Amino acid sequence: MPIQSAIPQPVTALVEAFSRLPGVGPKTASRLTYFLLRAPDDYSLGLADALARLKAHTRLCGTCFNITVDDPCPICSAGGRDATTIAVVEEPLDLMAIERTGIYRGHYHVLHGAISPVNGVGPDDLKIRELLLRVKAADAREVIIATNPGLEGDATAMYLQRELAGADVTVTRLARGLPTGGDLEYVDSVTLMRALEGRSDMV
Repeated sequence: MPIQSAIPQPVTALVEAFSRLPGVGPKTASRLTYFLLRAPDDYSLGLADALARLKAHTRLCGTCFNITVDDPCPICSAGGRDATTIAVVEEPLDLMAIERTGIYRGHYHVLHGAISPVNGVGPDDLKIRELLLRVKAADAREVIIATNPGLEGDATAMYLQRELAGADVTVTRLARGLPTGGDLEYVDSVTLMRALEGRSDMV
């Protein structure tokens, strides 16, 4: 009898579920599954409850599209931030990376991805139309394109620059202190702070 058939279906189902997570391969998925099997029940129950609450109690902010519990999110509703400056990021984790620098006091716009023809992701799949409408409605003075350095981030930045060309707004991009091919969520705060401070007009 094949070994695979000796593994209970609930176990293989969880291994497959973990394997679908980004960065989790079959071996890691198996280790996580067998850890939960050996762990006290409250580990599994706590994980199941956290996942249920994640889907039930989070939403996208109607203004910036960051993940939030309340709409608008705490950043969009906070006083003392400059609503005329909008930093455009690919993912919520990129927003958090910029917030950790402690120097940016503007607002954000989360695209939820980057243009990637290879992966079938086009402009209509991102929150680009919402950004263009927001720039006009908010009388924005500056749009900081903070997409990740790399082919997809560059393609997205160039597309946004073209789309914003007719708007009365300054378009800047983070300085190239960031490593090409890296993601903002993994960049240290000092490097990201210098990139923010050294941003320049897109030519």
